[in-house]
Amino acid sequence: MLGVLCVIAASSLITPVLVHLVVPANVSMRVNFFGQLVGALAATAIMLSIDQRKWSAVGLARENARSRPMLVGLCVGAATIGVACAVLFATGLMRFVPAATSASLLGAAVRVTLVLAVAAMYEEVIMRGYLLTVIREFAGARTAVVATSVMFGVLHLMNPGATAGSVTVVMLAGLLLGTARLALNSLYAAWTLHFAWNWVMAVPLHAEVSGVRFESPGYRGVTDGPAWLSGGAWGPEGGLVAAASLAGGLFYFYARHRREESGDRG
Repeated sequence: MLGVLCVIAASSLITPVLVHLVVPANVSMRVNFFGQLVGALAATAIMLSIDQRKWSAVGLARENARSRPMLVGLCVGAATIGVACAVLFATGLMRFVPAATSASLLGAAVRVTLVLAVAAMYEEVIMRGYLLTVIREFAGARTAVVATSVMFGVLHLMNPGATAGSVTVVMLAGLLLGTARLALNSLYAAWTLHFAWNWVMAVPLHAEVSGVRFESPGYRGVTDGPAWLSGGAWGPEGGLVAAASLAGGLFYFYARHRREESGDRG
């Protein structure tokens, strides 16, 4: 409840200001995430203060922002969705179509990148920050990752074009993000993974991201074929191809964990 109140209050104060001062008159830019992130961080700070915990408890301390884990997250996120999109293109399940717009390609890329970075951090803070930490302490790491992944899927139920299949893939993505958060001991790493996944779809490919279309000057990436396989209106992350790629990401962290265990025993 505290988190909801903080998010609502911050959004109410910040979003109108950003719309008035920052967003170009002829551009539709989703700036609501900026206020939501401020509210989520404020709620986290309050709860950490009440519990007398440090930011490291939720993976957001300075020591959690090391470059190597963040780079791992970035590479895993880009690779998993990149492979999925490559398979979709190779099999004719994804293609480019013209998109008439007067927006600048570079300007659109900058705006979308900024929004995606903030949106990914907001979702990571509310899903895999304090919430995951508390569930982990009471029920264990596996339960925490699974529970927050289910909630992550439910969070996307209201997105355009949501189906049982696409939401299931979102839950699988939540498993990968939660695993990254714990395996790399960094919410920043989960954030870079989340951001890279969305960025590959939205910026170079101009495809939908969880059913949402961002600015796409010049061309759009569209998915064809059965939605259960290609993702359909949800975008390339909503079908079986994306699910298989996410499973590959999970296997990477499993293999990484086994190597670390072997090293410890050695």
